[in-house]
Amino acid sequence: MALKEFKFGFGTGYQSVMLPEEHISDVIEGNPTPDVDVEQATLECMRHPIGSAPLVDVVKPGDKVCIVCADVTRTWNHSDQFVIHIVNELNRGGIPDGDICIVFAQGTHRAQTPEEDIRVVGEEVARRIRLYQHDSRDKDNLVLVGTTKIGTPVFINKHVVEADKVIIVDGITTHLFAGYGGGRKLILPGVAGWDSIQINHCHALADHFGDGINPLTRSTKLDHNPVSDDMQEACDMIKPCFLVHSIVNADGKIGRMVGGDPYEAWLEGTKEVYRIQKVPFKQKADVSFACAGGYPKDVSLYQGCKCYDPAESATKEGGIIIAIMEASDVMEPPEYMGSFRFDTEEAMEKALRENFTIPFFVAFNLFCMAHKYTIYLVTKKENLEITKKTGQIPVATVEEAWELAQKQLAAEGRTDYTINIMPHCASIVPTLSEEK
Repeated sequence: MALKEFKFGFGTGYQSVMLPEEHISDVIEGNPTPDVDVEQATLECMRHPIGSAPLVDVVKPGDKVCIVCADVTRTWNHSDQFVIHIVNELNRGGIPDGDICIVFAQGTHRAQTPEEDIRVVGEEVARRIRLYQHDSRDKDNLVLVGTTKIGTPVFINKHVVEADKVIIVDGITTHLFAGYGGGRKLILPGVAGWDSIQINHCHALADHFGDGINPLTRSTKLDHNPVSDDMQEACDMIKPCFLVHSIVNADGKIGRMVGGDPYEAWLEGTKEVYRIQKVPFKQKADVSFACAGGYPKDVSLYQGCKCYDPAESATKEGGIIIAIMEASDVMEPPEYMGSFRFDTEEAMEKALRENFTIPFFVAFNLFCMAHKYTIYLVTKKENLEITKKTGQIPVATVEEAWELAQKQLAAEGRTDYTINIMPHCASIVPTLSEEK
């Protein structure tokens, strides 16, 4: 039996395991896309934008400009490499540093530390520009700007509302229930109030009790997605003037920058993401190795949850998923881990419908999966006890998970098992070859 070593990102390091080559069905990675010169690509997307005049012509001297920037949980977008070029281009358009502020689109996430601010925007920008942490529960700093057609009251951070011009900054990738991240998500949930966020996100549940998750609100789905449509309507109330977003390639580096109209440029970016991340594979496997991709994508179980949908797509129902995420900040957000207190899916769904929160929904999604698959969770030793309640089987190493999986396969008499490997599970859309 020929063995081959596979390495998986784990926090800022990695773990490895030796696997039998003859059982490997596919190694599912994103489509190769070359890196770009970030400064050149950022300037290009601002000076030759999609669906918009160049940024220097969109703003005018005297404008108070607010940059809404994704927070530290999104540093995979490498915003620290390109926010400086946005600020300098605003200077070129007659907007001095004193007329620019940045609001971090934290949604319901915690405030950042000063060190994390630098990780998001870079040291020079953190020194030059006023930075604000968004707090979705701070009602004194929220303004009601309208109500959407499906009844979501849109409360938005006052610094964003009071700005003359708003620029939204992030990266684009697939999203568990909004279809794709970025774009309108910078406004709702990014800088929205707690109630606005929960009411919007509750549409990720099916209309009727017992039906679980709304099938229209899944990764890559935008058509008739009520969560995404509601977000877009809320974003349109703010009327951002410009968007600058990165698109990350299979190596985790910037492969393209898109800029321009906040909807048209974002939509073009989603098509590029789909091209990069849509990866054919031959068959669903008995065992799938699903790695979140290392830090920051595995900073918590909540952030790492993005690897479960691709894993489900690539694994036979009733099969084995080995999920790999360090989760150094395992209790963030507290509502997520606190949601695993139910014995049945029915009881959990009932409680979720009565008191919807985003972490609760994400926990429900995993809880349902844990009843369909055996999930071995590779995480920090300190997390082993607390993560048992998620329905997963926590272990400290990939090797230990593989040993347990082999014992399970042997007990079930499966000697002809297949394995799919996803080293960057949060950045792919596995697609069966016949579905291409």
